[in-house]
Amino acid sequence: MKATQLLHNLGQSIWLDNITRDHLDTGTIKHYIRELSVTGLTSNPTIFEQAIKKSTAYDDNIISGLKKGLPAEDIFFDLALEDLSRAADLFLPTFLKTGTVDGWVSLEVSPLLAYDTASTLRAAIELHSRAGRPNLFIKIPGTREGLPAVEEAIFSGVPVNVTLLFSREHYLAAAEAWLRGIERRLDAGLDPNVGSVASLFVSRWDGAVADKVTPDMKNRLGIAMAKRTYKASLELMNSPRWQRVIKAGARPQRLLFASTGTKDPMASDILYVNALPAPDTVNTMPEATLLALAGYDKIGPVLSADGGDCEKILSDFMKAGIDLDALAARLQDDGAKSFVRSWNELLAVITSKSNTL
Repeated sequence: MKATQLLHNLGQSIWLDNITRDHLDTGTIKHYIRELSVTGLTSNPTIFEQAIKKSTAYDDNIISGLKKGLPAEDIFFDLALEDLSRAADLFLPTFLKTGTVDGWVSLEVSPLLAYDTASTLRAAIELHSRAGRPNLFIKIPGTREGLPAVEEAIFSGVPVNVTLLFSREHYLAAAEAWLRGIERRLDAGLDPNVGSVASLFVSRWDGAVADKVTPDMKNRLGIAMAKRTYKASLELMNSPRWQRVIKAGARPQRLLFASTGTKDPMASDILYVNALPAPDTVNTMPEATLLALAGYDKIGPVLSADGGDCEKILSDFMKAGIDLDALAARLQDDGAKSFVRSWNELLAVITSKSNTL
């Protein structure tokens, strides 16, 4: 049995961290759903930038936008919504079969809004309304300014993928924002079932410390952080506040492991996937990682509810001079800046194609 099926049987959702119109047109995503147990999909500006740069499939959208006199940003959201609406329709049977737990796709608000609460909220509501799909997450960064927008979006009934989380503390803040939004809906007599995932970035931890630690400590920090956060997520789910909203009809916000592609060429191609099997969670994988995983017939041990050895490993990194809180803050800030760079590159690609066309 493929490792992808084994993860699915365990109860961990496999989502593809990629989308291209060519994949939609050729039936590749349908194949991944049918053969590789893929039950959802995420996107980001870098993914779309690469897709638009390498394909002519978006040229008609760009020409249409030019004729309407639209700026590059509006052209992008038109074509992204078209792709993600098609993907959402492919995953809709899963969404319905699992009672809205699975079968989601994700679209990100402009990264330029990462530190603008009001504009992020307006963009989230508008994009979700335009898509008209119940299984579309709007990605909102878990920055200090993004978290109030998460709460308000949830209260407004907009499903949210909270992104750019790096630590247990980041995760807990995102979970609190979701919970406040749900509690406010309950108090207002509204349906409390508004979907959400909290996306914890894993591999970037190891990239940040690769040249600062001994060889035996490489590729261990991200996994330890993920284990610590998983333990916190289980504790939250069993807390009285969470149990109250779940009993009232809310589906719990799930922990999602993101950035799980292996960066170190000397490490296993499924390093992070194999280290993080856990029921009732999500692992969103780059396409290369998904295909690599499909070539295996085993998965790693299931994550321990108590975090296993994570605290000892994290203590070792602190003893080695790594300030974990400061690094988490820097990774989140660097991640927001990286998304902005990708966004500007995306708009530049659309502008360049517009000039050529």
